[in-house]
Amino acid sequence: MMELNLSRVDYTQVAVTSPKTMKLLPASGKRAIQKVTVGDHEGVVTCFGMKKKETVPVFKTLPSQPIKRLELGGPPGSVADRIFVSCGTEVRGYTKKGKQFLGFNTNLAEPPQAMYVTGSDLFLSGTYVFNHFHDLKDQNYFLAPDKINDVLCLPLEKFSLLTSVLACQDRVLRVLQESDLLYEVEVPGPPTTLCLLNGNGGVEGNELLYGTSDGKIGMVQINSLSPSHRWELPNEKGHGGVLCLDNYDITSDGVQDLLVGRDDGLVEVFGYNETDEPVLRFSHQLNESVTSIQGGVVATAGYDEVVAATYAGWIQGLTTEPQEKEAGPGDEVQVNVETQARIKTLKQELDEIQQKVAREREKYQATAHSSKAISAVPFFNINDKFTLSKDDASYTLSLEVQSAIDNVLLQSDVPIDLLDVEKNSAVVSFSATDPESGNFLLATYRCQANTTRLEVKIRSIEGQYGTIQAYVTPRIQPKTCQARQYSIKPLSLHQRTHSFDESRPMNVLKLSGNFSLAEIHSWVCFCLPELPERTPVGDTATFDFLNTFLDTQLECTYRKGEGIFRSDNISTISILKDVITKQATHRKVNIQITYDLSDDSIPHTLQLIHPRLEYQLLLAKKVQLIDALKELQIHETDLSFLSTEYVNILENADELQAEYKRQPCALERLYGMITDLFIDKHKFKGVNVRTKVPQLMELLDNYDLQTVIDFFHIN
Repeated sequence: MMELNLSRVDYTQVAVTSPKTMKLLPASGKRAIQKVTVGDHEGVVTCFGMKKKETVPVFKTLPSQPIKRLELGGPPGSVADRIFVSCGTEVRGYTKKGKQFLGFNTNLAEPPQAMYVTGSDLFLSGTYVFNHFHDLKDQNYFLAPDKINDVLCLPLEKFSLLTSVLACQDRVLRVLQESDLLYEVEVPGPPTTLCLLNGNGGVEGNELLYGTSDGKIGMVQINSLSPSHRWELPNEKGHGGVLCLDNYDITSDGVQDLLVGRDDGLVEVFGYNETDEPVLRFSHQLNESVTSIQGGVVATAGYDEVVAATYAGWIQGLTTEPQEKEAGPGDEVQVNVETQARIKTLKQELDEIQQKVAREREKYQATAHSSKAISAVPFFNINDKFTLSKDDASYTLSLEVQSAIDNVLLQSDVPIDLLDVEKNSAVVSFSATDPESGNFLLATYRCQANTTRLEVKIRSIEGQYGTIQAYVTPRIQPKTCQARQYSIKPLSLHQRTHSFDESRPMNVLKLSGNFSLAEIHSWVCFCLPELPERTPVGDTATFDFLNTFLDTQLECTYRKGEGIFRSDNISTISILKDVITKQATHRKVNIQITYDLSDDSIPHTLQLIHPRLEYQLLLAKKVQLIDALKELQIHETDLSFLSTEYVNILENADELQAEYKRQPCALERLYGMITDLFIDKHKFKGVNVRTKVPQLMELLDNYDLQTVIDFFHIN
């Protein structure tokens, strides 16, 4: 397998871009130069080509509403060289020369967020509604139970019935035949993007690639009766979520490679091995999230490249063309006339930009000191994401701005832990807070020069809920900042799932009263993340959840006048009872509460906590020994008398300390969960056992699982 070497080239910059808004127009011949077309948030469609290493504009449209998607299409059986964009509720079509031939007002209630074009068929999806148009006439319609992130249609020439696929936020791909739901495909994370394998769905036209917001990639075969999962790539290294996928033979081995763009700026190229499973061949880190990715030939004929568009609007290439020439000792470096002219042009452009900046700065200073001047707050876009990671049961807050970030202030009215992020180069400082006034955290991240993206990891405590506020200040004049808010829910570490283990011991909470389905749905939404705000269709709603920290589960089933909640963790039931009662009281709704507790669920939950607690206690013990062992190492030349365990601690000291630092409050968190479980168990029985908590803490310091289980039952 040959090594893949790609060199980065910057082409141009447009305004802020949305995912999947950049395409390469088809080439006129094999490996001939292709033109790039991109749509941005200013509503401008830009098309350019390359000539003698310089960008040559083909056309540029006038500004309008922000462009959410850009797709290529054409008449059935012809080359897909027509450009379609969705902006607002309108879909526009342009020829490759820039002439507008279509202006279609969809009259949809929701502006399209995703679009797919094939032949005479147009597929659009808003937040929840999917529409299919044939020859601009409405044909099919579907109302999804959760947010639609992407839409795609299987090749029409290979299927007798029109088959479309919706990527929905509730970790499901919904396969439709015309307007009817054929079946649902469960995937390991919320799918954000879809792509046909090899651009045509493979041999049978039914092979589909998907990427998720938690960084996983998979392939599924859409059969007529049921799906078949072919492979799945886990996100073991904790990379960002997948925003875009494409297929292109960048390795020139006759097999299409998989190109991946992630929201942390990572570009990846995967080849396929003998068993048709993906193998990483190349990766490159860009500074901004990659919103679109394409494979083709852009700069020089005969040289393949990966072209990426970033959130801030940069169009960049990773080309197979060598960008550096090596010279041996004593060799004279020859610069040809073309390169010399290019260097001269670049210097002139740089001088002009510097002069323009100086003039504008002087103009601004003069205006700033004028008594008649009116100050205007500059607007800037923020691309933010607040997602729960199942791997480490923490939230990742990512903030991205088009210009460089100066600082970010985080304020929280709920207790949270900030975890270390390796990719984060910002300097964090903490200010004193007053928890009694509801201010638990005040942290400032000061970013290095040219940092446009900041990532923060946060771990919350279940049962404590509130709001995190982020104040983002970019390096622009006059100084201004934007505030963003993120909710920490009472059951913040729960994640949607599609399976429920009935064999576990269950605690049941039943609510009844004069409330509507919409009211109880709003109460459940207040308690749990990843639920659609819109009231579910039908009389009854059922949602399953998994606690990402403990692996306990929760089932919520509710209808008008009744709600049933089942969980193997008493603390989960206790939190739900307290919060829903508070919400109902606030809305002056009278509810009756009954519960059925299982004593077997206590040892079950303690056994789920056991491996984590045992590991953290052992880690803490090892870290405590490191200083003493290092001192011994300094004074003793021969350490052969040490046990194997102590030698391992010395050898892995840095790794152990780094791991302990990454999870600063893990042990206290686990102690807190066991204490809450003890209090909640007896609270349901009307007994206050807070005076016995010190005894429990003493037991935990000398931890033995059976002793703790016995203590729960005796008391």
